[in-house]
Amino acid sequence: MAVFTEVSFDEASTFLQELNLGQLQSMEGCAGGIENTNYFVTTDQGEHVLTLFERLRFEQLPFYLWLMKHLAQHGIPVPDPAANRDGDILHTLKGKPAAVVNRLRGKSELAPSPAHCAQVGGMLARMHLAGRDFSRQQPNLRGLAWWNETVPVVLPYLEPEQATLIASELAYQNHVAASSAYAALPRGPIHADLFRDNVMFEQAESGPLLSGFFDFYFAGVDSFLFDIAVCLNDWCIDLGSGASDRERTRSLLQAYDKVRPLSAAERELLPAMLRAGALRFWVSRLWDYHLPREAAVLQAHDPGHFEHVLRQRAGKPLPTFELT
Repeated sequence: MAVFTEVSFDEASTFLQELNLGQLQSMEGCAGGIENTNYFVTTDQGEHVLTLFERLRFEQLPFYLWLMKHLAQHGIPVPDPAANRDGDILHTLKGKPAAVVNRLRGKSELAPSPAHCAQVGGMLARMHLAGRDFSRQQPNLRGLAWWNETVPVVLPYLEPEQATLIASELAYQNHVAASSAYAALPRGPIHADLFRDNVMFEQAESGPLLSGFFDFYFAGVDSFLFDIAVCLNDWCIDLGSGASDRERTRSLLQAYDKVRPLSAAERELLPAMLRAGALRFWVSRLWDYHLPREAAVLQAHDPGHFEHVLRQRAGKPLPTFELT
């Protein structure tokens, strides 16, 4: 999250009253992330997140917002978009698409334990099952087609060894995507960006309690396995080296498999999808780092991190014990 478009207190107050969300008491720009303008807003009726969309177009946004509404109605703890008197959940503010959702309770866990990872795995599986009857369709806009378009754009900024790695991995992923095993992967709406900072936890007597998934603005219809791989590449690695953590990996996978058992094709292609997940975020971080946009508050991510993750995933495929 970041602030690209400044919204005044009075502008936000009027906007929130039109959504029947009460009288604005305070607002604060959010510094994390790099895609949208976000404000934490508090009214006399509760806490919310106000988002202005900087890259996504009006015609793309209904998928994300109605997916969140669908999941919330099916018992998945996700932000629920606020509707106006006509039932619309996509709005306009400062000439840009905008939405307001409830702010989830708890806080993100940036140093997760196996117990946190198990909670994520189980809820991710529940989310995938809940989304299977969601009727809207939209591809993963940061999927293979986008990698093929974007890698040539970032290549001039890379050292020769990096350029060789990214080109060879892209060729490998195109090969995987053409396989029959890939075609057999179960598919549906996925989050596609479920990092540690996009999940909230509360502390219960029995241990950590997952209180919500948020930031669905990279969601799309893709393989469930890709969503799992994105999670494993963040929740279950050593951040310093990018190496897989055995206990956290097993906890997440086993919890997921207990709710939605993995298919044979998914077990076969998990190592390849772990590489795909690393490539996706290396490419996007290279793009954002070398071709940045102006923002009032902006924190760019280090692209080198996912280069390390990709090298680990390509050089050390996930052992069989972590697939069971």
